Amino acid sequence: MSVNDPIADMLTRIRNAMIAGLPLAAMPSSKIKVEIARILKEEGFIEGFDEADGPRPPMKTLRVRMKYVGERRERRPVITGLERVSRPGRRVYTPRHAIPWVLSGLGIAILSTPKGVMTGQRARQLGVGGEIICKVW
Repeated sequence: MSVNDPIADMLTRIRNAMIAGLPLAAMPSSKIKVEIARILKEEGFIEGFDEADGPRPPMKTLRVRMKYVGERRERRPVITGLERVSRPGRRVYTPRHAIPWVLSGLGIAILSTPKGVMTGQRARQLGVGGEIICKVW
């Protein structure tokens, strides 16, 4: 099956795994998906991630380990919301002075900048703008 927006597919798989309470979500891997997973791990939204060989040898699978808080019955996912901002049909770019704050700083915006994929806070520090990939809170 052809996917028009692989990043939205990744976010949906993570969202669905969180809702179902699954320990991990698997998806086809790419460089930008690995960078998004790296940022989510650094910011404490997921336990971790790894790349494994997929069903076909040249294709790799990205496995994201979900993070939950609380005990067994009261267990809740750390990620309460994921929102795709820039889509293939409508790209959303921002200059450095207009990078959005997510929930007054409680969440993060993930940007694709000329200096790589990074959080909105890091982009503000470096003084670069870019394409807003998604918001996570």
